[in-house]
Amino acid sequence: SLLQLKLWNKYRVSNIPSLIFIDASTGKVVCRNGLLVIRDDPEGLEFPWGPKPFSEVVAGPLLRNNGQTLDSSALEGSHVGVYFSAHWCPPCRSLTRVLVESYRKIKESGQKFEILFVSADRSEDSFKQYFSEMPWVAVPYADEARRSRLNRLYGIQGIPTLIVLDPKGEVITRQGRVEVLNDIECHEFPWHPKPVLELTDSNAVQLNEGPCLVLFVDSEDDGESEAAKQLIQPIAEKIIAKYKAKEEEA
Repeated sequence: SLLQLKLWNKYRVSNIPSLIFIDASTGKVVCRNGLLVIRDDPEGLEFPWGPKPFSEVVAGPLLRNNGQTLDSSALEGSHVGVYFSAHWCPPCRSLTRVLVESYRKIKESGQKFEILFVSADRSEDSFKQYFSEMPWVAVPYADEARRSRLNRLYGIQGIPTLIVLDPKGEVITRQGRVEVLNDIECHEFPWHPKPVLELTDSNAVQLNEGPCLVLFVDSEDDGESEAAKQLIQPIAEKIIAKYKAKEEEA
């Protein structure tokens, strides 16, 4: 029915089973990954399972691939990319190769940036092998509860996913993968979402994320695409501001 379709679209359900918890008084999503919640907390001790701050969920020791450990408080004051990935997944491996270069460029430009690898590998050995290629930090593989809490916090439905946080731990973009692939030189870092994008192979994934307006123009004439952008930019900005005021995703 139409109502069912509206609910699927509203909550961006892309696979089933899917369990989403909502605060009935405000209609806001409390938790997207309800299935992980009831697996991790069958007794309901953490009810009502609302979002916790990143710093609280990540709290504990982190690893470097040389075996050194550091406390998660070392991430404070930096932009952080939370990287959900696994060696068995080919798109993850190809993103990691690009990301290593991006990470180097951003650090060399003097900006405070750290990446946190949250592994979905199937064994400690494959985690170690994969992590050996990465110059950043990781949640220890053995700490399954913390890895799962981070998956829950961001409602991760597939990998690779790169979520970029500002120094306060607030999400700048969930589309870090698209941003990294579209901006090889990292000129746009930390990749605040743009109201209007030019449609490309790599950002087309966002057509699945929610309602989109696609404007077709004659690509032979560059002036026309610029004029079209100027036409829809103020409309897009207005819509984004409206949803931001309601603390909802546009």
